[in-house]
Amino acid sequence: MKQARILLVEDETHIAQGLIFNLELEGYLVNHAETGADAMQAFSNGPHDLVILDLMLPDCHGIDLCRQMRKAASQLPILMLTALGEEQDRIKGLKEGADDYLSKPFSLDELLLRVRGMLRRSAWYQPTYSKEEDYLFSDNRIDLKNLEAVTANGNIHLTELEGRMLETFFACEGETLTRAVLLKSVWGMAEDTETRTLDNFIVRLRKYFEVDPTKPKHFLTVRGRGYRFVREPEQK
Repeated sequence: MKQARILLVEDETHIAQGLIFNLELEGYLVNHAETGADAMQAFSNGPHDLVILDLMLPDCHGIDLCRQMRKAASQLPILMLTALGEEQDRIKGLKEGADDYLSKPFSLDELLLRVRGMLRRSAWYQPTYSKEEDYLFSDNRIDLKNLEAVTANGNIHLTELEGRMLETFFACEGETLTRAVLLKSVWGMAEDTETRTLDNFIVRLRKYFEVDPTKPKHFLTVRGRGYRFVREPEQK
């Protein structure tokens, strides 16, 4: 099994040493940076599977780093560590792309649980194929790199969100994805968000790619659970 690579950005030596020791005990590979400049250098040299990011750094604010990292890697899990107790600071960090946060002082057991959970959820929608190659199913050819599709209904230019949703489904072919997973992976929304946006996108994908959108064979509803993509439907 591949060892997860974690980028730890923390300038307090005693905290960093403790985290490195315990994360490595859990089997993770840890790359440590003490400054924003070193963090971005390490980030550029990646790839990493998760970032643990302190907000208060000697040369910059962690929120600025979070913003830069999120622009470069839309699905990279980012866990913020902060001594700031103000709610607006946590909200700002989450708005800039962090997936979760812990306030100092924090429980080591809780941090390790958060890390495991974030890596597990991330693995659910990490592509196992190359976006350099077209994805084929039925009479459809999808070019996710250029957001273009050739279908039985004609050529389609996909939006970024449509491409992200297709990428998520293709990476988890045959698996039932809950509404919570899809909202988080595609839109970055909280798992308990109430919205019909997801359902409207499913309707749109069926219109694009299904022979009969009213009787879908690829983008299936799993009642009470979520949705599932099937590349090759069973023949009846």
